Amino acid sequence: MPKTARELSSLEVSRLRVDGAHAVGGAQGLYLRVEGASRAWVLRYALAGQRRRMGLGSYPAVTLAMARELARAEKGRIHTGHDPIDERRAQRRGAALANAKRLTFAVACELCITAREAEWRSPKHRQQWVNTLATYAAPVMGALDVAEIDTAHVMTVLQAIWATKTETATRVRGRIETVLDWATVRGSRSGPNPARWRGHLDQLLASPKKTKRVKHHRAVPVPEAPALIQRVDQADGQGARALMLQILTAARSGEVRLATWEEFDLERALWTIPEGRMKSGREHRVPLSRQAVALLRAQPVILDCNLVFPSRKKNRPVSDMTITAVLRRMEAPCVPHGFRSTFRDWAAETTSYPGEVVEMALAHAIKDKTEAAYRRGDLLAKRAALMQDWADYCLPDKPAPTLAIKK
Repeated sequence: MPKTARELSSLEVSRLRVDGAHAVGGAQGLYLRVEGASRAWVLRYALAGQRRRMGLGSYPAVTLAMARELARAEKGRIHTGHDPIDERRAQRRGAALANAKRLTFAVACELCITAREAEWRSPKHRQQWVNTLATYAAPVMGALDVAEIDTAHVMTVLQAIWATKTETATRVRGRIETVLDWATVRGSRSGPNPARWRGHLDQLLASPKKTKRVKHHRAVPVPEAPALIQRVDQADGQGARALMLQILTAARSGEVRLATWEEFDLERALWTIPEGRMKSGREHRVPLSRQAVALLRAQPVILDCNLVFPSRKKNRPVSDMTITAVLRRMEAPCVPHGFRSTFRDWAAETTSYPGEVVEMALAHAIKDKTEAAYRRGDLLAKRAALMQDWADYCLPDKPAPTLAIKK
């Protein structure tokens, strides 16, 4: 049997000054190791034929009584086959791994958005994700570990805007769900996503379809359109020129503002907008009316600038506000985007063009997936006639050279 060490008192332990390991008794294998001014508790034990040493803390922070109690507890675990050193190392590895996986929601947003970089239709689309998450979600849970985020946190974000900014709120919910899904796959959280809608938040929040109040872009009535459009045509400035092309092509503001000369083939009366600038993510060909071609031929080309409608700052496109200001100065009861609605109403009320031709002119996605899968053409010839009729309605007396469109 191993020799049992004499049980030292607290006073005797405090007087130990010689370097080395001193058995203190009271618990088998308990030693106070002295190295100069440093003194620490060590538990010696053997397991599976191996001698091991385990630290129990420094003296006097860990008192003699505390050290004996710790030593007895660890020895009891050792007798049942546990190795406290291996378990301690495993705990440290687990803590290090957990710390490596720890991720705040704010950082998760940044990393998730960067990881999905190829999906953004434009820098503006990416910035919308950044802005909405920073504005609405970050104040509530930006500093939280993603593993800690639960339904209560998500509800705090959404309840504040669900009834007043429903469309924004639904987008925020979807973006939070995406970020948390990304964090789950990364290994930074586990369990169901607290931002999921079906079977979860749909039980706590009103249906967006019943809550949101749709606000349509203000549009000029069809009978009043020609008079207003002719006033725009007579106005000066880049904003007025860009707005006129937007009206004549029924395009979106961003498609016009960022247009470059290389996209236009004026001989063929054709504007090809690349997929990266289209809301649908698909290339879109726009047939140009005689009036649109005349407008573009009259537009000056600036040296070393490929933009059709640059602002005063070189190589920067004319802004949305510059275009909007044209109508504001005229005190017009509409916004630039509203002319797309006017065009749609004009086509439906005064022409016999099929709806699919008009929808194609507006670059709207085909909602029927089966029809979208089988449709290969873009109805260019029919749309060319439609856009010329629209231009003649808008500017009936404007002379322009005749140009035939070619496929």
